[in-house]
Amino acid sequence: MPRAQTNGIELEYEAFGDPSNPTVLLIMGLGVQMLGWDERFCDMLADRGFQVVRFDNRDIGLSTKIEGGPAPNPLELMAGNYSSASYTLDDMADDTAGLLDALDVEAAHVVGVSMGGMIGQTLTCRHPERVLSLTSIMSSTGSRENGQPKPEVFAALITPVPSDREGYVEATANMFTLIGSPAYPPDEDELRALIGASYDRSHYPDGFLRQLAAILASGDRGKAIAGIRVPTLVVHGEDDPLIVLSGGEATAAAIPGSKLVTIPGMGHDLPPALWPRFVDEIVENTERASAPAATPGA
Repeated sequence: MPRAQTNGIELEYEAFGDPSNPTVLLIMGLGVQMLGWDERFCDMLADRGFQVVRFDNRDIGLSTKIEGGPAPNPLELMAGNYSSASYTLDDMADDTAGLLDALDVEAAHVVGVSMGGMIGQTLTCRHPERVLSLTSIMSSTGSRENGQPKPEVFAALITPVPSDREGYVEATANMFTLIGSPAYPPDEDELRALIGASYDRSHYPDGFLRQLAAILASGDRGKAIAGIRVPTLVVHGEDDPLIVLSGGEATAAAIPGSKLVTIPGMGHDLPPALWPRFVDEIVENTERASAPAATPGA
């Protein structure tokens, strides 16, 4: 797969569909490789008339690993000590803007999930000219007043997993089951196959902690995202235990004119049964970006 030089690092990426079509840029969440954007989902979007690009964020998959520096300490981070953070979401947003440069894409429709939604929000604030529309899925504003995980879920999130393949797959599958959609349980064989493929492709647990540090060190985006003016869609599961529903509600409330879609029975994942709805909502949001502006007083 190709690699893009951006912001002093390299990002591994993959494109689907006709490159002459408008681009949808998919940004994945914490500790998850671009494989988290299923090829079938990418094809569904591409079939609606887009070039679809997925990529590995820094410190995950086959993109550059940010080695050296202090080891992130989750408990210290939660206590407000961010000295162990090697970078922030600002840096990850700048990575993404550089990826668009490498793709020779002037501006894209940006779709981010979880941490990817946070990066998408930050990208839209820092580089508004690069974003045609924004879709923020199961994400938050970064405020500690909303979207906080249930205590037992956060404890499970920061519990070290075994380093051997079999133990890693088992522990990670259990974690995804804990945070997943109660109304849309995953196919266990598919889930374990995806986790195993990710392990085989690149097993780098330090990257997860560095990305977590970046999230916590980046603070509250509430005031910044109030300046977003591109069409914005906010999607959130009503049964999300990792970033609870208030995170999506606060995001939508902060961004003027945004559309909030909440889905009963959806947790912190992307169930295949909901892909058609996600695609329809994303496409509708992109169409808002190309619609003519209303005439004042009309």
